[in-house]
Amino acid sequence: MRMFMQFILVLLVAFVAGIEGILDEFEFHQPIVACTLIGLVTNHLAEGLLLGGSLQLIALGWANIGAAVAPDVCLASVISSILMVHGLNSAIDTRYVIAISIALAIPLSLVGLSLTKVCRNLAIKLVHKMDETKKVSYYQWIGICMQGIRVLIPTIVLLLIPSTVICSILEVIPVSIYKGLLIGSGVVCVVGFAIVANVLGSK
Repeated sequence: MRMFMQFILVLLVAFVAGIEGILDEFEFHQPIVACTLIGLVTNHLAEGLLLGGSLQLIALGWANIGAAVAPDVCLASVISSILMVHGLNSAIDTRYVIAISIALAIPLSLVGLSLTKVCRNLAIKLVHKMDETKKVSYYQWIGICMQGIRVLIPTIVLLLIPSTVICSILEVIPVSIYKGLLIGSGVVCVVGFAIVANVLGSK
């Protein structure tokens, strides 16, 4: 029963975070919030907060400018948090688990970017339907829920993979690679913060 409740709560966080990636009202899609919430519902609050804080420093340098869409922090936050929770069940040092979660967050953000582009293209058809019908609110809800589903489906797939499978994969990786990822994860966070500092410092 407890595992089932955790499963439902993680899915709820994933869905709401996906929606917030478009709405930007309550900022549930931000790493510091999404990772912390998943850590909270899975009894890994401290680790979730640490991962979220590290990813937030990276995401500070990402912004939607004009028609350019930044990498998707929402999918990156949710999926990397779940991977971290799986990894914490292994014999690997917690620092290394968080480091590999940070390293995987960057390619995951690019996958999320591709998925959100698909959702936005599908939403164009919904906009045309709004021109022809009075069900504007109905189609608007569909468009918003698509963004939640694009995060929900990868989350379900990852949650259905047994934790033992992911742990066994992580445990065969050499420690030297983990140490490299640990150093690299710290450098990436610094770069994200440096981009913001550089912009603020320009005249």
